[in-house]
Amino acid sequence: MTSLYAALVLFLLALILSWIAGRQRRAARLPGGRIIYTDTRAWGRLEKPLYDQDLGLTGKPDYLIEQDGRLIPVELKTGRTPEAPYDSHIFQLAAYCLLVEKTYGKRPPYGIIHYPGRDFAVDYTPALESALLDLLADLRRDELRGQVHRSHEDERRCRGCGFRDVCEERLA
Repeated sequence: MTSLYAALVLFLLALILSWIAGRQRRAARLPGGRIIYTDTRAWGRLEKPLYDQDLGLTGKPDYLIEQDGRLIPVELKTGRTPEAPYDSHIFQLAAYCLLVEKTYGKRPPYGIIHYPGRDFAVDYTPALESALLDLLADLRRDELRGQVHRSHEDERRCRGCGFRDVCEERLA
């Protein structure tokens, strides 16, 4: 009889944990599929960054979802929800798509940018990949020339920047 109670308790515990996991997934508005990578502490330990040595590019998508054999990077954004995703967010997501392809050998068909009020699916097309590679080449060239300037219109962002201590253009 006690083994029946133990089995019942374990079954109920499994149901509760499944319900909690489903609630967390819905709260994060993640697409269906298996989470294989996460950069949020809410889901456990932090993953190692994705890295491409040839491009000198590294990044950590918030989530990487495996869905029907496809890998889908998901980037979470806070603050105001725009009418369309910001270009910088599109290129960030494109960089994650590129890193996923280099790391896992599977090209994501698209990625998702999640804003508080809306999600945007961004197709990872050859044209977007080409624009990203051109942007990276331009940044690298400008960096070698010492011509990289950061946006300094928002003092709050400046205070949170990792380069603030060495930046000659800092606001805060």
